[in-house]
Amino acid sequence: MARWRLDGTTVLITGASSGIGEALARQLASRAEALVLVARRVHRLEALAQELCAKRPELRVHVLPADLADRGSTDAMLEALERRVGAVDVLVNNAGFGDFGLFERCDWSKVERMIALNATAVAYLTRRLLPAMVARGRGGLLFVSSGFGLQWLPGFAAYIGTKHFVTGFAEALAAELRPAGIRVTQICPGPVDTEFESHVGNFTGRRPPRALVISAERCARIAIRALERGRPLVVPGLAMRLLLALGALTPRAVLRLLYAPLARWLRRAQPVEP
Repeated sequence: MARWRLDGTTVLITGASSGIGEALARQLASRAEALVLVARRVHRLEALAQELCAKRPELRVHVLPADLADRGSTDAMLEALERRVGAVDVLVNNAGFGDFGLFERCDWSKVERMIALNATAVAYLTRRLLPAMVARGRGGLLFVSSGFGLQWLPGFAAYIGTKHFVTGFAEALAAELRPAGIRVTQICPGPVDTEFESHVGNFTGRRPPRALVISAERCARIAIRALERGRPLVVPGLAMRLLLALGALTPRAVLRLLYAPLARWLRRAQPVEP
């Protein structure tokens, strides 16, 4: 697929109040015609919008707060989008969060919300915005998935399930939409230096190896370049690419044996809620 430029486009970014979404907004602000920033934390979105417009006054920035795990809130945002913005050229499905721990000890309300945000909202927003792109014969979908969308590990069962959905969904759409002139890219990073770690509920106190961690800015830069180049899937960071390649070459039966000690350790390490 020929290279495509994001200059002059209208881009909707979910989860734009922090992390990779915020980094994407900052990097696209110098090129897009309009940005639509979507997240729950309206004060952060408004502060970001003011900053971006101060740097480039001709940029149009629309702040549309929404709780994407709630269908009513999502529909209200989409109605405001239609009234205030109109057509969206690029949808960035970035919003999401994780959970860590043994599945039978999880907080179900948190897991249910995670599935609604990480998977259901992704499919719903895509379904709502994609038909207009197909009708125009141009557009782009950028999915922020995870390295966990390509592999698995004990302790992240529900989160990994949501990211496997995103990865499979994006791969199928990339094939479906190529003849329609719509480019689809998913980025599958390993650990990214964002607020994710503080929200995931890591009770072990251990952090990912520094060699695997990349900045949100680098992740965003790679994602934008991959979308423009029409790459369906990209894993940022050499160390993470090598790790995932090794995992893909290792038989699942062997991986189960390798992960067994980790699973036993998790059962000893995770506190049992009273």
